Amino acid sequence: MTAVSWKGPETTHPARTASRRSMDAVSRGAKEDWLALFADDAVVEDPVGVSMFDPTGDGHRGRAAISAFWDMTIGNAERIEFEIRDSFAAGDEVANVGTISTFLPGGSTLDAEGVFVYRVNDEGFIVSLRAFWETERAMATLRQV
Repeated sequence: MTAVSWKGPETTHPARTASRRSMDAVSRGAKEDWLALFADDAVVEDPVGVSMFDPTGDGHRGRAAISAFWDMTIGNAERIEFEIRDSFAAGDEVANVGTISTFLPGGSTLDAEGVFVYRVNDEGFIVSLRAFWETERAMATLRQV
């Protein structure tokens, strides 16, 4: 599989374009490219609600917090691959349905199946990234590769 496998519609939509750029930057480990996609007051909720990454469930708000989120999560992975099976764009948002596979140091991998929702502003910057996936389901996929 390539780093980003896209099986969704190819039609152009600002939020879909931003989501694809986001996945590309993550798969390349390009933190600064990824951060540049966000509006100054953006929020990342990954996963949505209270989690080990977000004990308050309020999300990571602003670029400094989003940068710290990268360091805590994405930055610890050896690589991350995306398989997007479908994508639904409406208004200023897109909901991508698929699997994110995270390859961890030491040879472990886990898959988070979910719905990944991006909202953009008029300039095309991401103002909200909300990832709907379940920790327990993802942890159940943990395996050595």
